[in-house]
Amino acid sequence: MAQDDRTLGFYTQQASAYASRGDYLNLKHIETFLSLLPAGAAILELGCGAGRDSEFMIGRGFKVRPTDGTPEMAQAAEQRLGMPVATLLFADLNEESTCDGIWANACLLHVPREELSGILSRIHAALRKGGAFYASFKAGETEGRDQFNRYYNYPSGGTLRAWYAASDWADVTITAERGGGYDGRPTDWLHVVAIK
Repeated sequence: MAQDDRTLGFYTQQASAYASRGDYLNLKHIETFLSLLPAGAAILELGCGAGRDSEFMIGRGFKVRPTDGTPEMAQAAEQRLGMPVATLLFADLNEESTCDGIWANACLLHVPREELSGILSRIHAALRKGGAFYASFKAGETEGRDQFNRYYNYPSGGTLRAWYAASDWADVTITAERGGGYDGRPTDWLHVVAIK
């Protein structure tokens, strides 16, 4: 089902905390992603959280459709954005060539390893030819849980390439960076930009 009830439960309980967080943006990666798209492009955001990234992209003139896997997060994003935000689990994405870009910041990292290739295929199908897809993952060697009992797939760069290879991407670029997260701990991140 591409979901983990304990992880979803965390975001259900923490929706208001996420909504009140500061305005940190993954700015460098958002700018790179948007530069790959035509002006006014249609963007699907998966795992939008409280709507921070969608708000930024809308402010840049893009047609953004924010979604999140938990109704409480979707509601928090609706309050921030003043627009409908759909509740959508990754496994329920079932579209063909509906968008120019898909933004999935720090959300697909919760998809069980054995299901991620299938989710990536659904994302590939939803993009128009030439469309751009961004996702970020906490790096590692084996799946596990963090201190909040959230599931993470913790891939290596090689593992990510294998998962993406299951779909016919025209180009896949993976960059590694040191950063942080909700837990406040130093984290190794993998950022992926794929072109259909």
